[in-house]
Amino acid sequence: MRGVNINALLTLLLGLAGLIYLGINDLANWALVATGAAILLLGFAVWKFENSRIDARMLILIATMSALAGVSRVLFAAIPNVQPGTFIVMITGYVFGPATGLAVGVLTAFVSNLFLGQGPWTLWQMLGWGLCGIAAGWLGKNRNFRLIPFLVLSGLAGLLFGLLMNSWHWLAFVYPLNATTFLATWAASIIFDLMHAAGNIIFALILGHPFYNYLLRFRMRMFFQPVGNSPPGKHDF
Repeated sequence: MRGVNINALLTLLLGLAGLIYLGINDLANWALVATGAAILLLGFAVWKFENSRIDARMLILIATMSALAGVSRVLFAAIPNVQPGTFIVMITGYVFGPATGLAVGVLTAFVSNLFLGQGPWTLWQMLGWGLCGIAAGWLGKNRNFRLIPFLVLSGLAGLLFGLLMNSWHWLAFVYPLNATTFLATWAASIIFDLMHAAGNIIFALILGHPFYNYLLRFRMRMFFQPVGNSPPGKHDF
């Protein structure tokens, strides 16, 4: 399996290097280069997920949490950038690990956009929420719930998610590509990014402990393992 992992990683790196080469030499549009890179990254993450220890119970959990996050995003759509979806993705990753957080994040974007509208932005939202789930999973490894670090990560997740979406918008729709136009693009959305970060912090502050306790009880009951073993999905990344 180690050889397969190395081969997959080398393929990813070569693909990214090729895309960057095309962009630098003006052989491809930078928006297409960035989109290709995002597809490669998502593809590699999905490959890692499919090669992790996942059983039917974990799939049911992923489907349930993705549906909950997607519906909550739709219900809060009237409030720009404020929705419990990011929190739900992150608390799931925190309890069940990076692989599960990734899966819930990717599906949250796809499912909620069935109602809010699919488009080229869906790919970047899938990548952004998937990264939020992975980061929360790394934070939660071998730890009980720690509110302050989770609040900090929740706020940063809102800002970095906005930075990712702004970068895609800048590459795809803004000309020329320089520091001035990037800062202008970022400044135009900073209020919405701050609202996203603040919403994440508020939801984590109010719902963090209840959700953690509920999901932890579910994990202990449904994924009981002998001492020394970890539940499926908890340490897959």
